[in-house]
Amino acid sequence: MTDAAELRSRTRELLAAHPPTETGRTDFLRARFDAGLAWVHYPVGLGGLDAPRSLQPVVDAELAAAGAPDNDPRRIGIGLGMAAPTILAYGTEEQKRRFLRPLWTGEEVWCQLFSEPGAGSDLAALATRAVRDEEDGDWIVDGQKVWTSSAHLARWAILIARTDPDLPKHRGITYFLCDMTDPGVEVRPLRQITGEAEFNEVFLTGVRIPDAHRLGGVGDGWQVARTTLMNERVSIGGMRLPREGGMIASVTRTWRDRPDLRTHDLHQRLLDLWVDAEVARLTGERLRQQLVAGQPGPEGSGMKLAFARLNQEISGLEVELLGGEGLLYGEWTMRRPELVDFTGRDAGYRYLRSKGNSIEGGTNEVLLNIVAERVLGLPAEPRDDKDVAWKDLAR
Repeated sequence: MTDAAELRSRTRELLAAHPPTETGRTDFLRARFDAGLAWVHYPVGLGGLDAPRSLQPVVDAELAAAGAPDNDPRRIGIGLGMAAPTILAYGTEEQKRRFLRPLWTGEEVWCQLFSEPGAGSDLAALATRAVRDEEDGDWIVDGQKVWTSSAHLARWAILIARTDPDLPKHRGITYFLCDMTDPGVEVRPLRQITGEAEFNEVFLTGVRIPDAHRLGGVGDGWQVARTTLMNERVSIGGMRLPREGGMIASVTRTWRDRPDLRTHDLHQRLLDLWVDAEVARLTGERLRQQLVAGQPGPEGSGMKLAFARLNQEISGLEVELLGGEGLLYGEWTMRRPELVDFTGRDAGYRYLRSKGNSIEGGTNEVLLNIVAERVLGLPAEPRDDKDVAWKDLAR
């Protein structure tokens, strides 16, 4: 089994053969992937070495010390955190070799075509249709998706569509990989409360997807999508942070730098949130350790819930702490940013943007149901639509 010493040796060999100061960024990232040092727990030939996931920090530390470039994970988070583990779990060998390398290097950005305006938080009620062309086997897709982060940058998308309306809503769905440059794909900006259009709505009109870009079996899309969703919630709520990192860092910095703003009540609230943030950070570390043993479970939903609540409460406290200054806002210029930057913006942006945290990646209400039923083992809520054909559901 690969150990830490061997990984350090392999990393130093990579650095010697491709000095970061003399090698282009993309060329270095490709060489790192080919050396199995991209994500060490992935299979050999797919960016990994079949090594324990817990050894990835050994590689990352060596590369950071040498000043090597990273793959800008915040920019390609959907690909890394959602598309890649799903392709690894359900993709054919051809799909894995075609998509994983440019995904990891950032040469191909991914987005997620799941949510729909007519389905709300009930993802399984989606109405986007995929109909098989009997002549060539392609799938013809028509529908609308919404809240699509990075669609304006993406080359590829993970897409779920209804392929059999005669089955109950969870059973008539199929999962596809959609080329965002194909005819019939239209991306429109969706301006948010922040003034920016980080999200998009995507219209699909007669988009042809070859059957070779289907992921998993026909009708197995909900099972495949659950893998994506569990990984998404872990990637959002279980990100690795240093102590006093993330959103809590901004408000504690303001507290230390501006003693004139302090009150006893604000102090007590800050202490409570600091403790909550530290508990969430340590719980996230435990969750990452559990991932070493297998796939993410429903616990990621709990972490994502904590992430949303903390971001909203901490940003609200920061605005209140700043008083009149907290009402200021940098600018309302319509932009289509490449990533979300909570820590590099002002308090007003953090306050407004964090409102989306309880919606994106699964609404709080849906996640509370998952925690109740799959973590705590409570009885499921009565659902009278589980065995009804999708086409017969009231809409």
